[in-house]
Amino acid sequence: MFEARSTEADALSERIPEGARAYPASPALPGRPLRIGLLNNMPDAALAQTERQFRHLVGSGAELLLFSLDGLPRGAQARAHLEAAYASHRALPSARLDALIVTGCEPRAGRLRDEPYFPEFAGLVDWASRNTASTLFSCLAAHAAVLHLDGIERRPLPAKHSGIYESAVVSAHPLVAGGPASVPVPHSRWNDLAETELAAAGYAVLRRSEDVGVDLFARETGESLFVFLQGHPEYDGDSLAREYRRDVGRFLAGEREDCPALPAHYFPAATARRLSAFAEAAKRDRSPERFQHFPSIDARPPLQDAWQAGAAALFRNWLALVAERREVRADSPAVTA
Repeated sequence: MFEARSTEADALSERIPEGARAYPASPALPGRPLRIGLLNNMPDAALAQTERQFRHLVGSGAELLLFSLDGLPRGAQARAHLEAAYASHRALPSARLDALIVTGCEPRAGRLRDEPYFPEFAGLVDWASRNTASTLFSCLAAHAAVLHLDGIERRPLPAKHSGIYESAVVSAHPLVAGGPASVPVPHSRWNDLAETELAAAGYAVLRRSEDVGVDLFARETGESLFVFLQGHPEYDGDSLAREYRRDVGRFLAGEREDCPALPAHYFPAATARRLSAFAEAAKRDRSPERFQHFPSIDARPPLQDAWQAGAAALFRNWLALVAERREVRADSPAVTA
């Protein structure tokens, strides 16, 4: 269907402007509703949650249509949900989309080019460049898209970036207009893209973290504005807590060698102390049975309001850009797959 190209928390909280907490959810837009596709390739455990997160950010001003890549391994429950609510990625050309959101999927190969889905994904990227006003790539999908477009390889990190990190606006752009100079953004990744390589290839870096590097970047690609996120502004308040609990469970079960570090700038101090004490005990006495004593996590992350307000502002700006670009495309000759 798609033809691939041949070329290969407290101190941080104090620095968040109070105005960042006042952003509303994305408003309804004038004219007919935008048609936004969500190509949701997340693992089974995160499939429905990711759908709900992006639906909330897109809001009532647009119609969200659901798609998923064919051929990804799925359990029975996830497969039933996909069959009931999703279309194949092969239906994208007939969906009359204005824009597209693409999530990553669970890596199974050491190199992205070796993933079974990569040729199909590469063709999808080329299709989106000709047939959307804008496409937004999230985390691993951003890494795969940049690899296909410009051959930029992601780099393994010595330790996972997990936590909430302040991200500062470094370039003027409509995507970051009207917001504070910096916002907190959740990150959860083992790999990174080099800013020097992105800049050399013509990408505009819009936000950067002193701790974890490039957060948000963009580039005009064909007929579309491609937007790339290395972080997860869509995350719920408990997303990083759920990931941390899962990874501790994997450590105790012997499925990973090291006990994960606490997400940075995320847990309230009292919660962090309880979890750190549990982790130290788990390192001394590593057994699956210990996991049943994992401490309860019921506290609200201190930076949740600020990062979710920043996410709402980003998506409000993105939807406004999509609406503007749709009108320009409407006055241009038809673009086909």
